[in-house]
Order: sequence, then C-alpha cells, then structure tokens
Amino acid sequence: MLKIDSHHHFWTFTEADYGWIEPAWTELRRDFLPADLEREITRAGIDGVVSVEAHMSVDETRRLLTFAAQHAFIRGVVGWAPLVDPRVGAVLDEFAGQPKLRGIRHVLQCEPDGYMLRDDFNRGIAEVTKRGLVFDICIFEKHLPQAIEFVDRHPNQVFVLDHIAKPRIRDGVMEPWRTHIRELARRPHVFCKASGMVTEADPKKWDEGQLWPYFDTVVECFGAKRLMFGTDWPVCLLGSGYRPWFETVVTWLDVLPAPDQAEILGGTAMRAYGLK
Repeated sequence: MLKIDSHHHFWTFTEADYGWIEPAWTELRRDFLPADLEREITRAGIDGVVSVEAHMSVDETRRLLTFAAQHAFIRGVVGWAPLVDPRVGAVLDEFAGQPKLRGIRHVLQCEPDGYMLRDDFNRGIAEVTKRGLVFDICIFEKHLPQAIEFVDRHPNQVFVLDHIAKPRIRDGVMEPWRTHIRELARRPHVFCKASGMVTEADPKKWDEGQLWPYFDTVVECFGAKRLMFGTDWPVCLLGSGYRPWFETVVTWLDVLPAPDQAEILGGTAMRAYGLK
C-alpha cells in the first residue's frame, strides 16, 4: 500500500513573497525545502507527496517542478496559473512537457466574494480542463454555496477540495458546513483532502475529540474513494508535528476496512491526480 501525503508546501521565506505568514507564526518564518520534508516522510513511512503552491506565482510553479524533477518522492505538483488572464492557455502550454504538473490552484479564500463565479475565471478553468489537470479549491466554509455552483459549471473537471473547506473547528460549529459538504459531495467529480484541520482548531489546544466529528463527516460524505490524507506541512507545525498528525489520522482510520484505509492514505490521491 502506497502512502501519499496529498498536500504540503515548500518555500524560501521572504516577507514579500509569503506575507500571509503572520509575524506570530515563528515556526513558519524560515525556509522549508525538499531535504526537510524527505526527513519527515522517512520517519513517518510516507512513500510520496504532492507539492502545492503557496505563493500564487508562475515562478513558484517552475520552482516546484524543478524540485519534482530532482526528487522522486515528489509524485506531483499543484501549481498556479493566471486564470483570469486571457493568455492563461499559453502559460499552461509552457508546462505541457512537465508530466509531474498534475493540478492548478488559486487561493480563492483570499478573493472577493463571488470571484470563483466570474466569467473570466471560469474561462480559465476551461483551459485547465482542456489540459486534463485537476483544480484544487481552497476556500473557507462560507464559500461552499458558491463552490457548489462553481463545480456544477464544470462537470468534466476534476476538483479537489482542500482542508475540508476550513470549517469553524475552533468554535465547535458544525452547521451549515456539514449540510453544504454533504451537498458538494453529491458531485462525483469532487474529491476532498483531510488536511489543514489542526490550524482551523486552536493549534495550541486542540484534541482529537474536537476534530473527529469533522473527519467523520467527510468520510461519510465523500467515502474512501474520494477522500485523501494530507498534512499541510509545514503549516501544520503550528499545532502538530508531521508524524504525530499522520499517526492521528491512522488511528482514526482503524474503524474502517483495510481497503478503505488504503484508499484514504494513498489510493485516492494516486487516482485523482494521476500520479505515477
């Protein structure tokens, strides 16, 4: 059984490029590079990873693809492209010879309300679809109704929802997140990552009992064949080490049949992103 971490980041830290990393997050205000992650996955017994953009720049996408070419454990890259630019097709064509580019992400949670429903953005998504790439949806739970409308516009596009749509775990609020997640999960072309949960709780005070209802919900809604494990390393370091988060998920999965555990820990990511 291959174990795949479907969501992590690399960066060479600068304030200008990674201004979203708050001053108080001292754990993150340094470089995180492939050698750092390789140590972590070796300790945890992870076989491969998917590198996800964290800066929304074409230059970062190029850098991630360079890392992927140099390190076999990086099975795929989810990069960024200027989806609202009429020239987005040319940008995507630049990467046509890069087999490890498996998806595109735009951090929609940072955009004005309704951004994902703009015509120019959706034309950009059509270019992603033409090239057989996945699109990662990075939103807060308040955006879920728009996300449902958005994915319905693109029935032939594979979508992956990052971080279970960032519910209000810190406050213990389940609704309307749970209702909207159930509705989104009715779309078979949408997958979900069980990642980023620690930082949506109180990173310093979370416990498994606080997170379990949210994890249990996405297992119920998406099923093992559309749910994938991810660490969100190094962001997860605000509240958990790499291996402790992996072991937490493994413990939760003990209630499921072995084939379902294998899907969530690796099989789903392999299929959704077309990893080799």
